[in-house]
Amino acid sequence: MKRSANGISRVKLKVPIMKKILLTLLFGMLFLLLVFAVRNYHSDLPAEILEERYAYAEDSGFLTLQGMLVHYRRTGKGMPVLLLHGTGASLHTWEEWTKILAPYAEVVSVDLPGFGLTGSKSDRDYSLPAYVRFLEEFTAALNLDSFYLAGNSLGGAIAWSYALTHPEQVRKLILLDAAGFPRQGKDPLPMRLAKLPVIASAMTRITPKNLVRKSLLDVYGDDRKVTPELVGRYFDLLLHPGNREAFTDRAKMTYALDTSRLSQLKIPVLIQWGALDTWIPPSDGERFKSLIPGAQLKVYLGLGHVPMEEDPAVTGKDALDFWFGPGRPALK
Repeated sequence: MKRSANGISRVKLKVPIMKKILLTLLFGMLFLLLVFAVRNYHSDLPAEILEERYAYAEDSGFLTLQGMLVHYRRTGKGMPVLLLHGTGASLHTWEEWTKILAPYAEVVSVDLPGFGLTGSKSDRDYSLPAYVRFLEEFTAALNLDSFYLAGNSLGGAIAWSYALTHPEQVRKLILLDAAGFPRQGKDPLPMRLAKLPVIASAMTRITPKNLVRKSLLDVYGDDRKVTPELVGRYFDLLLHPGNREAFTDRAKMTYALDTSRLSQLKIPVLIQWGALDTWIPPSDGERFKSLIPGAQLKVYLGLGHVPMEEDPAVTGKDALDFWFGPGRPALK
């Protein structure tokens, strides 16, 4: 009996100790979460500051569409070329392509709704049909009646959808690591986090800069090209008023794209793809090629999801040759 009583007393002594350990661990975790939140809390950056920092002094423009002040860039003369960026990016992703194309064409790029210096939409509709409607109004406002079109990732999905519904406008099309087919595997980490209600709400204010860097390392084939300046630009533009809310709104939207319609494209199409793309696999490039009559496919070894940004010299030359032919004279 005595030994049994001692055993009970020892158990009784252990229970408070276990509770104390668990409470200590819990408070420790809460403290670490608080420190993480404080260190990574960022208010929106004022649009005026971002415009001063990232608008192009000579050829940026702003126009009001659908209640938004839309930022675009327009430079060069000749046949218009319209360039559409992907998720998380901005028109700056086309900066080097613009330098390559401008001697031969009028180059137009735009910050799509929810991105860059354009910011968010009041109706919070970031569906593909909504982006196509936006592009209809944008091209009408700039009097772009006939043009060449290119799009990367989300911009690629908008581009081929627009080309199908406006065959009278789009003369030639380039798709760079374009979205369209059901995703194979998991969504990228930021998209997965944005689909979780509590975390999605926190993401509109708690934004780790290192998460932006990790996303860029994911989309680049060569990590050495992910410079602090590149990370800084992506991060700053994410802090434009409304952009973080727009990101979580888009992540929650699901819609199926009818890729069977790609066979209806009757224009020249070039498909450019990074062989190291982990977000949209190169096999999707093959699927686009198989569905689009006469489409060409170029796969770039060593490049990731944004080949026009990672190696603009090679991809830009291929675009120039496709649109204007090799050995073309520069316009004066």
